[in-house]
Amino acid sequence: MSGGRIPREFIDDLLVRVDIVDLIDSQVPLKKTGANYVARCPFHTEKTPSFSVNRQKQFFHCFGCGASGNAIGFLMDYRHLEFVEAVEDLADFVGVEVPREAAAYQASPSKDNLTDLYALTEKVAAFYVEQLRSSEGGKKAVDYLKARGLSSDCAREFMLGYAPDEWQSLPNLFDERLLLEAGLLVAKENGRVYDRFRQRIMFPIRDKRGRVVGFGGRVLDDSLPKYLNSPETSLFHKGKLVYGLFELLQKHAKPPRILIVEGYMDVISLAQFGIDYAVAVLGTAATAAHLDLLFRFSSELVFCFDGDRAGREAAWRVMESVFPSLKEGKQVRIMLLPQSFDPDSLVRHEGLEAFVGRVQGAQTLSDYFFEHIAAEFNLKETEGRAQFVAKAKPYLDKLPEGVFKELMFARLKNLSGSPRRGFLETQINQKLETSKLRQPQDKARLSSARVALALLLQNPLLIAVVEAKKIAWDKLEFSGGELFKGIVQVLMDEKPANTAVLLEYYRDKPEEKTIKALVFLDLSIADERVTAVFNDALDKLLNQAKEMRLDKLLLKEKDVGLDESEKILLRELLSK
Repeated sequence: MSGGRIPREFIDDLLVRVDIVDLIDSQVPLKKTGANYVARCPFHTEKTPSFSVNRQKQFFHCFGCGASGNAIGFLMDYRHLEFVEAVEDLADFVGVEVPREAAAYQASPSKDNLTDLYALTEKVAAFYVEQLRSSEGGKKAVDYLKARGLSSDCAREFMLGYAPDEWQSLPNLFDERLLLEAGLLVAKENGRVYDRFRQRIMFPIRDKRGRVVGFGGRVLDDSLPKYLNSPETSLFHKGKLVYGLFELLQKHAKPPRILIVEGYMDVISLAQFGIDYAVAVLGTAATAAHLDLLFRFSSELVFCFDGDRAGREAAWRVMESVFPSLKEGKQVRIMLLPQSFDPDSLVRHEGLEAFVGRVQGAQTLSDYFFEHIAAEFNLKETEGRAQFVAKAKPYLDKLPEGVFKELMFARLKNLSGSPRRGFLETQINQKLETSKLRQPQDKARLSSARVALALLLQNPLLIAVVEAKKIAWDKLEFSGGELFKGIVQVLMDEKPANTAVLLEYYRDKPEEKTIKALVFLDLSIADERVTAVFNDALDKLLNQAKEMRLDKLLLKEKDVGLDESEKILLRELLSK
């Protein structure tokens, strides 16, 4: 967070000030239906509305795709913002200023300084554009771009520029301190500074909000390094940025797929041919952060690699990042080009239609993965099959739990000829054994706990009912007890004004998914009956919890005996 943390109290107050119906209605027109407001979901394609917004509880939920959250969550998902950016935009919507707590140490630049840096990089980008148009060196760069078949419209869209062959062009025009912070100058040991980029075609790198955060530069000849990127700065983090994303989002808020290529010129050339959904990583292998970023905008990513040895090796390296990021509903494809071609040259050689066909028909991750590994081993031999499993299994273990993971393990079993009770069956049997332990009576107990907890989460002010009962939680035992006690403690400590504030407390915490499921549980209870139903469910839960603890103590007394504290507790429970 720039310039210190945003105080938690401000975020809570912001969520109380905003009306989520007004916020969402300003972006997605809503229609009132009963107690809720509905629309066709902005996060997936649908014909009938399944997107619901609740004014009383201040949250949204889509019954089609599962998207859900409070006002901050909506802005993060709808406008593709980071948390801090969403808070800032929400504050703008409400008309208040975001305060910052003083940090223990100011290693990060202040908000004002970041604003200055963004202003500087915009001005430097404009300077490079002007140099491309007017300088002698710029004319040579224009000739190079024309020789590469690049149009002036495309160069303008991507703000291409030229860094002159001078050592002090930038310090003569802009603030030296800011230039150093932005990575545009290099400082010598003697204190002198010089331009980092010289005699290069310049590619401004913009974040998803369109702000210039860094630059890439390419030489006009074969000298090395061919490409040079900005160093890591407070604005520029190459492991989290991709080139061309801003331009892509200007044309496709939710593209059906995103094509990931290896170079700036590939992105620009493909865009010129009408393939305007390509991006490039910045001189590094694709990271999990890159995948998480891109999966926010599209459910399908196609990785495109040159057909040479280096391209094939790069394709395999990306597996390390891909497998942990493959959540349900997400897909990755691998596209290996013919030898001696890159995307720029191939689309020019075979035309748009053929290239798009390659993209759409790119190999699925599962096919590529198993074919690549199987090629290394002789699967006709037991030893080869064992080595095949040993290499594949660590990758599959990284997959998030779900249907895809189970199918990948099933395919590994089939390819390796593993015995019937192999690793996949072992995993399934373990799950079955766990489910057998759940006795029918637990379902009834869970029912009371679930109703009580859902009502409490949906109506945080009900915590007053819980406090009035003066419950001795340490003497109770029931399924989900730790979660219930934890939520009660949070409500007593934090006193959230509404459900939206409570949801924000659980953002990125392990319990978040469970909390959301309970918050959006439709109990169909009239408002005037909520307190009575909650009271009844809580009383049933407490009685069941006492009985469960009593049964456990009686069983232990019969088997091994009780210690003194347990005897006291047993007498207390028997006397009630």
